[in-house]
Amino acid sequence: MTPVIILAALVLVPAIVLTVLRVHGALVFLSLCLGAVLMQFASADVTTLTQIFSAHNPNAPTDSNTIKIALLSLPAVLTILFMIRTVKGKGRLVLNILPALGVGVLAALLIVPLLPESLRTDIMNTTYWNQGQQAQGYIVGLTATVSLLTVWMQRPKHHRDDKHGKHK
Repeated sequence: MTPVIILAALVLVPAIVLTVLRVHGALVFLSLCLGAVLMQFASADVTTLTQIFSAHNPNAPTDSNTIKIALLSLPAVLTILFMIRTVKGKGRLVLNILPALGVGVLAALLIVPLLPESLRTDIMNTTYWNQGQQAQGYIVGLTATVSLLTVWMQRPKHHRDDKHGKHK
């Protein structure tokens, strides 16, 4: 497969999955951010633990990049599984498209550097990757803002039967 197709798949597949499964893209984006924090701060410890236990289980992943990808994606995957069909109505589904695309772009930006070297190099040599790298601050900032606005706008509305605080 060409690197451009792989990069497009990394961006579009998460967006399509979130849209089809009707999952809040904003929550998945925030979960992906949590995964990035886990990857940054816990991957060394998890890799060490995995290497200790790999003597007992030769099939355990000991490659640090594999562990980093697992730590990065686990919160997002769990959020997708727990939040299936939580976006109701066509209006909210349309609002969900931007955060869903942001999830795909952020996932690509975070996963590509962890891929095997030959694949990583091929993808990083494309003009699309270079453009994404140059715009990554804008992409993350805009998606974070849109995600927070989406979450705030979709909060549950509380209905009050008694306007003056009288209890029946």
